[in-house]
Amino acid sequence: MTELDAEDAKLMTLARSARARTRAARGAAVRDTDGRTYVAADVALPSLSLSALQVAVAMAVSSGALGIEAAVVFGADGGDDGGIAAVRELAPDAAVFLADANGAPVTSPR
Repeated sequence: MTELDAEDAKLMTLARSARARTRAARGAAVRDTDGRTYVAADVALPSLSLSALQVAVAMAVSSGALGIEAAVVFGADGGDDGGIAAVRELAPDAAVFLADANGAPVTSPR
C-alpha cells in the first residue's frame, strides 16, 4: 500500500475511531466527490448484517453523493468484498485502503 496523503489519513483515523467507539470488528470511512465524509461500523443484528463499508457507502448515497473519491476499512483482516463492490459500483477508480485490526496495511484491492 502506498503512503496515505493527509485526506486519506484522516479517513483512516475516522474509521479507526468508529471501530473503537462501537467495539465492532470493522470501521469504515468514505469521502464523496464533494469532500463530505461518512463514517460507520459493522451492523450485526439478527435481522440485518452489513459491513462497515456497506453502511458508509449507503449513508453517502442516501445523502445524495454521486461518487466516492476514497474509502478506508479499518479491521479488514478478511477484506470487505461487499463494501468494496459498492464503492466500485459508484466509482471504479476510487482509492480503497484496507488496514488490519492493528492498523497494518492490507493490500489495497483494485
